[in-house]
Amino acid sequence: MDFRTIDYLKQGNERQQRVYQVLTDHRVLERLSAYHPILVGTIPLGIDIEMSDLDVICSFTDPTEFRDTLTRLFHSEKDFKIWANNRLDPEALVARFELESFEVEVFGQNLPTVQQMGYRHLRAEYNLLQERGEDFRQQIIALKKRGIKTEPAFAQLLGLTGNPYLELLKFE
Repeated sequence: MDFRTIDYLKQGNERQQRVYQVLTDHRVLERLSAYHPILVGTIPLGIDIEMSDLDVICSFTDPTEFRDTLTRLFHSEKDFKIWANNRLDPEALVARFELESFEVEVFGQNLPTVQQMGYRHLRAEYNLLQERGEDFRQQIIALKKRGIKTEPAFAQLLGLTGNPYLELLKFE
């Protein structure tokens, strides 16, 4: 599966098709194309729940220019906010806003998108879902509905110990 484009969403479930339409109508990925955007998270995998957001990762070299671009492109969207996440290495910039009925989070780092944790988790989770089938997918969704985040839900079902965000990378 090539997640570097959102074309696969056109043949997905109803929500995936709706996400494709929203991202296309608002030209989100097109307007971010200089930053190599990739939609990651639960929606591409079909393990999203009602409150799942659209997670778009980006790669930048100049954080000030990226911040300025995000602000210019999306400042007029409902509930627009932008902030730096200093807890990550490399540091990240995050913008959050609403498009139609979806919360969108654009996350950028000075790191190629295919090397970022969001993309790496997407690949690992996709592989696990392919290997383990529909019952496993439904169990992940059930855990998420109980408030467990995605990576910890995978770790719980797989019996992983330690940091679930790191342990999951073993399945890339």
